[in-house]
Amino acid sequence: MLRRSILGGLLAAPALAQTPERALRLIIAFPPGGSTDILGRLIAPRMGEVLGSVVTPENRSGASGAVGAGFVAQAAPDGATILLDSGGQSVNPFLMRGLGFDYVRDLAPVTLLATLPLILISRAEDGVADLAGLLARLRAAPEQAHYGSVGVGSRTHLAAASLLRRAGLKGEHIPYRGGADQMAGLLRGDVPFGFTSLALATPLIREGRARAIGLSAPARSTAFPALPTIGEEGFAGFQMGDWLGLLAPAATPAPVIARLAAGAKDAVDQPGLAPRLEALGLTPAADGPATFARFLADERAEMRALIAAEGIRLD
Repeated sequence: MLRRSILGGLLAAPALAQTPERALRLIIAFPPGGSTDILGRLIAPRMGEVLGSVVTPENRSGASGAVGAGFVAQAAPDGATILLDSGGQSVNPFLMRGLGFDYVRDLAPVTLLATLPLILISRAEDGVADLAGLLARLRAAPEQAHYGSVGVGSRTHLAAASLLRRAGLKGEHIPYRGGADQMAGLLRGDVPFGFTSLALATPLIREGRARAIGLSAPARSTAFPALPTIGEEGFAGFQMGDWLGLLAPAATPAPVIARLAAGAKDAVDQPGLAPRLEALGLTPAADGPATFARFLADERAEMRALIAAEGIRLD
């Protein structure tokens, strides 16, 4: 079914008929309204100005980003079609069969655009003050060591699984159909903790319904400067978060890749955009193709090892 869904999305795609000088298609691998889509639409106008093209965002969602990625993997390597994807692409190759393309072989890194740290929260009425308190509670009552996420193989799933593994605990994963459902489950008391985005967690924390436990990021957030990172709370190097980045079809010439990366960096760094990115929980991180390639290689190695260790499967 998954393979038919992916192939159906690819076969339904119209043929590319525009040149890089006239237009650039920004394929967004997720539906409208999410952080990936919003970022793409925020940077498209400025990218177009810098590149001297019309940058047209186009949503091609499905299969955790694999439909959009597969479409771009089959596009002409001329810089006219690029992909805006998220950290799911570091996971998909190890969870999905029959993709019909290879993320490493068929896509070329352009640049990382932004990172999206995850925040660990618990229900406020449970009275957990910090990560040490949460782990002590789970050790005292292992049957409560279950957690919610937005789906199997999602970063919210892998972050919790990784944290429990490093803490020497095992837990039951309860997947929800999205972030809102996950938060509703936590507030009902269905699960005692979970990782989520700052955008989803912030209102609950400020309303006093959820308690911030730790930040999965290399540094503290300006939104919650008093909240320690999970690394500061005893788990050095813990940085399981999401990211958004640009990729092009493999064999796209290096000068074209460099030009796209420069245009994207200018767009992400444009004056006035920072507050809007902060509201989404995004941290700008445009750093070019070489750095992004190394980042992706490290990510894929880490995700592959974690998925294998946890025995995570889609079926």
